[in-house]
Amino acid sequence: MDQTSQWEGVLWGKPTSVDAQSTREGTESPGGPPGEGWAYNDVRVNLTALALTVLFGRSLPDVLRTRVLDPIGSSPSWSWHGYRTSYAELDGGRIPVVSGGAHWGGGLWISALDLARIGRLCLRDGRHADRQVLSRRWIDALWTPCRVKPNYGLSWWLNDDRSVWPTAPSTGRCARGNGGSHLLWVDPARDLVISSRWGADVATLIAEVSEAVRPE
Repeated sequence: MDQTSQWEGVLWGKPTSVDAQSTREGTESPGGPPGEGWAYNDVRVNLTALALTVLFGRSLPDVLRTRVLDPIGSSPSWSWHGYRTSYAELDGGRIPVVSGGAHWGGGLWISALDLARIGRLCLRDGRHADRQVLSRRWIDALWTPCRVKPNYGLSWWLNDDRSVWPTAPSTGRCARGNGGSHLLWVDPARDLVISSRWGADVATLIAEVSEAVRPE
């Protein structure tokens, strides 16, 4: 989940080499062992989704619904999709496997409000009301810097050195997509969550809101 597996192969007709964004950071280590190089690669994320489906023995949307989204009071409008060909054969049946990234279709379709609920859950160290939905240890792991990519955790970007959003506070963490125009920003120091869609100038939005909400 920290994008360091370096796995090479083909999954559901898509080779890892097809994801051009893998080379944009210059931190890939072709042919190297796991953990020695970093590359943002949606085929590898899809492999993670397949592995988790097999581990749970049920679809990831079902796991997400029962373990996270229902307990935090999300709406029923979200959905999570895979490809027409993405299935796992388990116990004699076929379980659909979702795509971890939204390249080539699929992905998680969720409202900005429900996304903000997830951000608030992380902000509260995995607690919602009086229930520990996610462990504090897991939240800490999400935001622990990757050894070979310090501004990345477990599928979260970390702004500690302000390399992700230079004008935003270093205390922010974010999940972002589509070049940053989709954003879930969490800043524990300011008790702040921002959920933004199709933002034309997300960096300015973060900076302005963060300035208005100063830490005590």
